[in-house]
Amino acid sequence: MDSDRARSRPADAPGILERPDPDAFRKVVGRFATGVTVLTTVVDGRHLAMTANSFVSVSLEPLLVLVSVRQDARFHDPLLAAGVWGVSVLAADMSQASRDFARRGGAPDPGDRQLRGWAHSLGPRTGVALLDGALALLECGTVATHPAGDHTLVVGEVMGLARPRPDATPLVFYEGAYLSTGPRAGDGS
Repeated sequence: MDSDRARSRPADAPGILERPDPDAFRKVVGRFATGVTVLTTVVDGRHLAMTANSFVSVSLEPLLVLVSVRQDARFHDPLLAAGVWGVSVLAADMSQASRDFARRGGAPDPGDRQLRGWAHSLGPRTGVALLDGALALLECGTVATHPAGDHTLVVGEVMGLARPRPDATPLVFYEGAYLSTGPRAGDGS
């Protein structure tokens, strides 16, 4: 009985964590490969951006997505105040964009300085900046927020979307490094 053997592993077996701490947690969840996005919002004409890999689809009826934003991030309060935001899903050739928008802490850059040097267009439904060169784009309106530890989960209804580079390879983040998934196999869509 293989299932009995799996259940009877001793507590000191390799790979079992008895007392997880933040560093061990980061290492373990870092084993889950994720795509990389840049979230954007606009408040009082100021366009703000933040790199995020905590993005997930939630529902098809209605179309909902969720992002998780650290409460002390410079992007957090403006995102909640604006109520609209964009998601640019990064292609493998956009790792520098991920690095540039990943700065922690501090106040938001005034005006559009944060986006300087990055080609972008404004979403027709929300007016948020969407990065040119992204492999997918979404415009969202916040429908719910939920405090979750040191983060806020922000649920948004999808108001617009596009696949400007459907054949591009995605940027992938794994164990603290960027990976390329290699050439993309056709998916027939």
